[in-house]
Amino acid sequence: MYKEIARELLARFLNNHFRKRPFIVAIDGLSGSGKTTLASLLQRELTEKHKYNVSIIHIDDHIEKRDKRYNTGREEWYEYYFLQWDISSIQKRLFIPLHRNCSELYLPFYNQPTDTTSNREIPTNNVDIIIIEGIFLQRNEWMSFYDFTVFLDCPRAIRYQRVLDRDSYIGNLEERLHKYKRRYWAGEDFYMKNEQPIEKADKVYEVK
Repeated sequence: MYKEIARELLARFLNNHFRKRPFIVAIDGLSGSGKTTLASLLQRELTEKHKYNVSIIHIDDHIEKRDKRYNTGREEWYEYYFLQWDISSIQKRLFIPLHRNCSELYLPFYNQPTDTTSNREIPTNNVDIIIIEGIFLQRNEWMSFYDFTVFLDCPRAIRYQRVLDRDSYIGNLEERLHKYKRRYWAGEDFYMKNEQPIEKADKVYEVK
C-alpha cells in the first residue's frame, strides 16, 4: 500500500521540483484509520530508498489547551472540529511559512499531562518533502496549501475498534464510547458531509 502511494507522491514531487520550497503532503483520514503509521512508512521509503530529506508534522501536536476547546458553551462536536486547533494560527505559522520557504517554523506544542503549550523551532531548510498527518486536514482553510493529498478510507468497524481499544486515558470502555459518540464521531460526520475529503483527495486508499 505505502509503496504505491510513494510512487504516486514521487511522480507528483518530480513534476513540481522547480518550486523553491518543500513539497507538502497531507495524510488525511478519520480517527483510527492508520495515518501515523502510513506517514512513518512513507518517510522511511522516501528517505532510505530514494534519499530525500523528509520531515513529518503531526497536527495533533499543535492542539489548543483544554480551556479553549472544552466547556465553551458550544456542542462537543463543534469544539472538536472548530476549536481543537487554532485554524487561523496554524495557517499563519505553518502553511504560509512553508510556502514562503522559511528556513524554520515556530509552532506551539501541546503537553497533555500539564495542559500547557510551548513554542519550539522546527528546522525546514534542506527539507525536500514535508508530510503532515492528522484528521481534518482537508478543511477549506488549509486545502489550498497542499501539493499532494492522501485520504485513508478505513471501514468504520475497524476504526471504532482501534480507537476504543487505544484511548484508555478517557476512561473505561463505556466512557470512551460515550465521548466518541458525543464529540469525535459527530465531528467526523460533520467533516465528511461538509468538506467531502474523499472527493477532494488526490489519492484515496481503501484500508481493508
